[in-house]
Amino acid sequence: FGVNASPFAGREGRWGTSRKLRERLFNELRTNVALGVDETGSAEAFTVSGRGELHLAILIETMRREGFEFQVSRPEVILRTIDGVVLEPYEEVYIETGSESVGAVVEMLGKRRGQMLDLQDDQDDAVRLRYLVPTRGLLGFRHHFMTATRGAGFMHSIFHDYFPISGGNLVRSRGSLVAWEHGITTTYGLKNAEGRGMLFLGPGVEVYEGMVVGENQRPDDLVVNVCKKRHVTNMRASFREIDQRLTPPREMS
Repeated sequence: FGVNASPFAGREGRWGTSRKLRERLFNELRTNVALGVDETGSAEAFTVSGRGELHLAILIETMRREGFEFQVSRPEVILRTIDGVVLEPYEEVYIETGSESVGAVVEMLGKRRGQMLDLQDDQDDAVRLRYLVPTRGLLGFRHHFMTATRGAGFMHSIFHDYFPISGGNLVRSRGSLVAWEHGITTTYGLKNAEGRGMLFLGPGVEVYEGMVVGENQRPDDLVVNVCKKRHVTNMRASFREIDQRLTPPREMS
């Protein structure tokens, strides 16, 4: 967790200084026994550890509603080193889904270094899977799982054990769409950008250069001009928007 360093700092919260952030995090330790807060080399950032994505997400949302403004880095799993060997946590994952989506689920877990332990095909068109997956492979997986199963799948995971880290870093399956310049988003610019992936905002929103405005379909990041306007010609005016409708953006809390 760190102090908001974006050009829009100070617009969404009352408390944004490192002193207020530090005070709030260490006060949380009095009641949240599963939370860990450590100092870093910078006075404006703190390492916060918890029991999983949901645990930290609840803390982040609670602090936002209290009026705190801060930035959060990408989550990382806690590694251990025993006798010079780097170990990472693994979780046992239980999944129940329909037969029509089991192929997509197996493919996604395979890309995340998952090992299938059991597969049961019931007569009622339900398939039960049991996997052993590294925790870093499950970060962000639930959203893609619900999309692949159209909200009809069930997933549960529990910590299993620590094993030697498998291979290198897991590569993101999708990158980010990054704003090219500071300005106000337009329907024309968003329509051109939505062909590259899923957008996080609609027209009329102020953005700054380098701001993440969507999710790319490819693993790499892509710079897009979401503030692009139509040029004035003899046949049309710049304020006239295109007739096609935009795909509804994915709202972020």
